Amino acid sequence: MAMNREKVRRRKKRGPNNKTGMILISIVLILVFLVTMFRVITLRNTQKTYDEKEEYYNQLVEEEKKRSEDLVEFEKYTQTNAYIEEVAKEKFGLVKDGEIIFVAEE
Repeated sequence: MAMNREKVRRRKKRGPNNKTGMILISIVLILVFLVTMFRVITLRNTQKTYDEKEEYYNQLVEEEKKRSEDLVEFEKYTQTNAYIEEVAKEKFGLVKDGEIIFVAEE
């Protein structure tokens, strides 16, 4: 009978330790969960910022591609006689034979 009492005492001693252990484990798990959720929210905000930057830079790339195409077209135009005549008229005041120049008085 003394042996049975010792077993009961041992079981009673284990009981509170198990509850305390379970509470501590639960607290640790909740803390891990909260830290993980905080990190997830932070990463989502960071990802949103990076997505906005990516969209902005993609827009810049498209604008520069268009500008590059415009420059290629302008380069082709500068190789034509029409461009040479235009520059000669604007910068040097030259005219073709038979052209009449009208000057507006101010």
